Amino acid sequence: MIRRLPGPLAAVLLTTASIAACVAGPSGNSHPPRPAKAVDLERYAGLWYEAARYDMPFERGCDGVTAVYSKRPDGLIRVVNTCHQGGPTGPVKVSEGKAKVADRATGAKLKVSFFGPFFVGDYWVLDHADDYGWSIVGEGSGRYLWLLTRRPPTPVELKALIGRARAMGYDTSMLRVTKHS
Repeated sequence: MIRRLPGPLAAVLLTTASIAACVAGPSGNSHPPRPAKAVDLERYAGLWYEAARYDMPFERGCDGVTAVYSKRPDGLIRVVNTCHQGGPTGPVKVSEGKAKVADRATGAKLKVSFFGPFFVGDYWVLDHADDYGWSIVGEGSGRYLWLLTRRPPTPVELKALIGRARAMGYDTSMLRVTKHS
């Protein structure tokens, strides 16, 4: 039996899917890997610095990018992304969202939402240091990639992370290195 969605709900879902398709850039990895190991979300929580990313319209012109993850009272994860427009000391733009665990077995796959109750974005912790000093984040389409560190990365750390992403099959020429002050 086929069930039809109510008109307003169908319109919202169609609009969300259309926006997601327009926002996503080209795939930098036609066969993105699955997360390599489990994630302890208590250890993953805290401040992360974006070392490099695949540039997307929602982050265009951003430098000095950080993300803070923390547990919410309702069991979800609070996500606070901060960027400085036009350079590492430029005007601040903050986006707050939430995430929920999509893979309870490993904790490595999350669903994120920055727009109301809909969890449409995938956030996969593809790999991370044993001490949680760095992390490589992507998702199933290969269109998104973030290289994260616990402090602004040194050139040596950045080079090592880019090498890891390349070894995972990502086109690292598509990476935009994030400037930090």
